[in-house]
Amino acid sequence: MNDRYDAGSAGYGSDQQYEIVGYDEYGRPVYQQVQQPQQPPQQPYDPYGQQAYGYDPYATGQQQPAQSYDPYGTAAPYDPYGQAAASGQQPRVAEQTAYIPQQAGPVAEPDEPARDQREYRTEQFAFVEDPEGDPEDVIDWLKFTENRTERREEARRRARSRIVALVLVLALCVAGGVGYLWYAGKLPGLSSSGDRTGTATAAGAQKRDVVVVHLHDTRSGGTATALLVDNTTTRQGTTVLLPNSLALTGDDGTTSTLAKSVEDDGSSGTREALDTVLGTEIQGTWRLDTPYLQNLVDLVGNIDIDTNTDVPDPAAKSKGAAPLVNKGEAQTLSGKMAVAYATYRGSGEEQNAQLERFGQVMQGVLRKLSSDAQAATITVQTLQQILDPSMTDKDLGTFLAELADLAKGGDYKTALLPVQDDGTLSAETSASVVKDVLGGTAKSPDQGAAVRVSVQNATGVKDNTEKARVVLLNGGFTFLEGGTAAAAQSASKVLYTDAADKENATEVAKTLGLPTSAVAKGKVTSNASVSVILGQDYEPSSP
Repeated sequence: MNDRYDAGSAGYGSDQQYEIVGYDEYGRPVYQQVQQPQQPPQQPYDPYGQQAYGYDPYATGQQQPAQSYDPYGTAAPYDPYGQAAASGQQPRVAEQTAYIPQQAGPVAEPDEPARDQREYRTEQFAFVEDPEGDPEDVIDWLKFTENRTERREEARRRARSRIVALVLVLALCVAGGVGYLWYAGKLPGLSSSGDRTGTATAAGAQKRDVVVVHLHDTRSGGTATALLVDNTTTRQGTTVLLPNSLALTGDDGTTSTLAKSVEDDGSSGTREALDTVLGTEIQGTWRLDTPYLQNLVDLVGNIDIDTNTDVPDPAAKSKGAAPLVNKGEAQTLSGKMAVAYATYRGSGEEQNAQLERFGQVMQGVLRKLSSDAQAATITVQTLQQILDPSMTDKDLGTFLAELADLAKGGDYKTALLPVQDDGTLSAETSASVVKDVLGGTAKSPDQGAAVRVSVQNATGVKDNTEKARVVLLNGGFTFLEGGTAAAAQSASKVLYTDAADKENATEVAKTLGLPTSAVAKGKVTSNASVSVILGQDYEPSSP
């Protein structure tokens, strides 16, 4: 422990001696300087050549006085801020050690080069950075603000788009509704016969599909006839009820009633006779016997109609039995009940009363029938009835589906064709039903076809009608029964409407033996080309 060490022998240029006084925590020896007798000062070892000039650590430009090398702090303490110690140079006591415990590094060995006490190692310092705003957080906040602004703008744009779309949809709906009313001719101020262009279309120029229906009562006998009309121009459906007393003229010129024509001439002859009288074009005939009507009502799932009378059960044996059909609004009728109501004619009632009930049942069936053409066709096929050769199951099914669509939409009505007591059509009939509903107008006769002549007897002699009929048929004209006038007229008239028929009217006057002065332009019944009013000047014996 008291080993001495000669610093001069180690090459430090000094006669100072040191002795080991202990070991540090790393096992290295700790030296202590041994005091020597006072000697003259010697030039200390200057390994860095700084003897001539003092070291200026802060580059102030002022030279510091050279100091002797003091590796163990015997000189004045180091003042890093350029302030000298107040006490000046402090002598080192004998027991002061050269080891500084605060320093992490080891004390230099005697054989190592002495280090400048002003040198510092990195591990002696701790750098503390003040936390500043994280640029990542700033960027995220800017992005968040920008995205939120964009989302708000996008929400506003979407809201504006929705409002614009809603306004457009409402405008289209309004335009569509007005267009439909315009198309159907239901706008106020427009004619009910308005066409798709919004202009009034003549009744005769409108397109219609017409089918005649004959209901045959297989239980008690009798028939009922109606025309089912689909006006495809005005989108209006109508059931036109035809009284059995309607006068028809056959191909041979003979006159008979509608009921007799259905029984004798069958469907084909009756259809042609109706075309002649009404000036229409019937596409087909549908014979509907009462058993088929009962099946039809059951197939569509019963019907709901407003009944106008109680109908007894035909199968009831006692008179006091409850009615099969009760009078009232929105009565639900099964197939059996519908047949009983459609064929019922009360005591003292005219045939028209029963005909109107038949029309109610037909409209009730159309309201329940499918509007799909294929489904309606399947219903018709399920009836397994024999149709007129002019119609097929598909034709009838498609036609009924169109009428069903109109009936469900409220565009359907029922009209009774009014006829006079003698079965002829009146002028009012031509305007209200034949012209407006059926579009029956005087047809231009085909080449070689006979001119249709309507004859009204105003002579006061009933037989004169038959005599005039014979004369006209012999002259090559088609005779149409015009009935009997309420009052006799002195002068006969031969009327025409179209200028093209003036010549035909003149020929009719000559055939009947009437003067040409009787020929004049006037009102003609819709089912004829020329109308004749036989006056008292008519002489049947005239050539």
